[in-house]
Amino acid sequence: MSRLGDLFRKVRGQPRRQGAGAMPTVRYATSPLLASRTPPWRVKLLIGGIGLGFAVLIGRAAWIQIVHNDFYLQQGASRYERRIELQASRGRILDRNGEMLASSVPVPSLWAIPKDMDASTNELRALAKLLGMPLVDLQKRLASSPNFVWLRRKVDDAVAEKVAALKIKGIYELRESKRQYPEGEAAAHIVGFTNIEDEGQEGIELAYQQQLAGRDGARHVIKDRLGRVVESVGDLVPAEDGQAIRLSIDAKVQFYAYQRIRDAVALHKAKAGSVVVLDAVTGEVLALANVPSYKPDDRRNLTGAQLRNRALTDTFEPGSTMKPIIASLALETRRVKPDTIISTAPGRLTIDGSTISDAHPHGDLTVEEVIQKSSNVGTAKMALQMQPREMWEMYTAVGLGQKPQIGFPGVVTGRLRPYKSWRRIEQVTMSYGYGLSASLFQLAHAYTIFASDGELIPISLLKREAVGDDREPGRRVAKTDAERPVLAFKTALRPQAVSASVDDTVTHGADDLLPLRGTRVISPETARAVRKMLSLATGPGGTAPKAQTQGYSVGGKTGTAHKQEGKGYAGNKYRAWFVGIAPISRPRIVVAVMVDEPGNGVYYGGEVAAPVFSQVVQQTLHRLGVLPDMEVQPQIIASEPAEVESF
Repeated sequence: MSRLGDLFRKVRGQPRRQGAGAMPTVRYATSPLLASRTPPWRVKLLIGGIGLGFAVLIGRAAWIQIVHNDFYLQQGASRYERRIELQASRGRILDRNGEMLASSVPVPSLWAIPKDMDASTNELRALAKLLGMPLVDLQKRLASSPNFVWLRRKVDDAVAEKVAALKIKGIYELRESKRQYPEGEAAAHIVGFTNIEDEGQEGIELAYQQQLAGRDGARHVIKDRLGRVVESVGDLVPAEDGQAIRLSIDAKVQFYAYQRIRDAVALHKAKAGSVVVLDAVTGEVLALANVPSYKPDDRRNLTGAQLRNRALTDTFEPGSTMKPIIASLALETRRVKPDTIISTAPGRLTIDGSTISDAHPHGDLTVEEVIQKSSNVGTAKMALQMQPREMWEMYTAVGLGQKPQIGFPGVVTGRLRPYKSWRRIEQVTMSYGYGLSASLFQLAHAYTIFASDGELIPISLLKREAVGDDREPGRRVAKTDAERPVLAFKTALRPQAVSASVDDTVTHGADDLLPLRGTRVISPETARAVRKMLSLATGPGGTAPKAQTQGYSVGGKTGTAHKQEGKGYAGNKYRAWFVGIAPISRPRIVVAVMVDEPGNGVYYGGEVAAPVFSQVVQQTLHRLGVLPDMEVQPQIIASEPAEVESF
């Protein structure tokens, strides 16, 4: 301590103080260290550094709070704010009477966070069995992402309950919407189906995807660290549910038609079959059934053959169903009358080196008998009196070679070559249905000219509403909004929205409805004359007595043809069909039936397709409340065999 005091005294220039415990006195103001001058540049550097630091802090604060404010607000909100999707409910598909054809129901979907799972091999094996997949596939799926994987979407409630009972950590359940189709296979080709994301893939589901889907909504909320909603923030965007689409289809008629064609395909060991039922008064499609079919809500092992809507997508040479159209053109141009005699002897006709023939010689036939007995020679002789352009215009006028305007996916055009390229023999063969092609739907549509006194009626797959008409007080005509005023048969139709509450009252009768105005093709007199010929074709001496039904007068035309294979025709493969009208006295429906490749030795349209027509007509007219126009007794002529059809 004394050494320290001596040091201070030495510094101050004072002698050492004697005595124990004496403390030196230090005068700091006279310290040489404090007396030294600080360089000015050092002070300026220090002040500048401090100022620069403040400037950087102020600039950073301005960048965060003012310039780049949105980014940091977004980053902050992402830590606590969440956007919850409000799923819109897909619209229902209804039949004309409000019966459900498609609707959505909530079902569980299973998902997992693989990194949170701690399951044994036995637990995973049990889970895979419940999910209906191999254990290896489940393990691959879990290994694909550590944060989120779908295990199985839209499963049954029973499966979800069994999975929950396994109590495996990291597996969760989410409720999603799944489509249900109550009519199953019967209406599959009309309604179609959706994919796993509830987007339409076929049929009406696809055609009206935008209207059915609606629009999803959203809600912004604040969640705590446990994922619980604390409060709502921002604007709520409500979900807009999809519209309900009300079809013209009658579910009961659709089921009848499907049953009858299914049974016929099985009976005749056929490859496929189709039925189309049209309302000749309103132009509505009452049924459109195909076999084979499928279950829209269970499409495992689905094949293209099941998926095809054959009535709309398959085309074929219409054969003898063209003969009434040629007869109507000949009558309309006054080249013949119903009782005009045409010589068909000796049952053959050679044109440009090619010979056409009847099933057997008929001799002299009236025009009515030519249609009744389906004579190729008689039809060819009527066609040879016409110019190719006349036939082409007639075929075009009834919709052949044109896509049906019904707003349905997959509808085909068919084939009708320009008349300028027709050779004479081609004109003849086209008169009885060879050298052109059409779908069954097109044939049914073409026959509306006979059912509606000469007008081609616009066809709709959507229910039409009855509106006032000035032609007759108190009477109504069926129209959609898109048909005011009534347009030609190419009129585009818009879907009709249906309110949540559907009137379950079914009005079957059409006595207060006037026929829908269409495009005039032939005169009413010609249409009535051809209807009589069609009636003869289903009576004694005709090709289709098995088309007769109890209590109702019917008429129609058979068709039978070899199937095309490559550039020729298969010798043992046939397609049989029948297109007809009922009741003949006051037509209400047009029914077309096609059976593809009947395989049990019977293949004529009058034997294979006509009985299906009879059954469908009987049930449909009863369903529509149409009163019988004949005595209620069996009308089928069993004692006399059907006339063998020429094809």
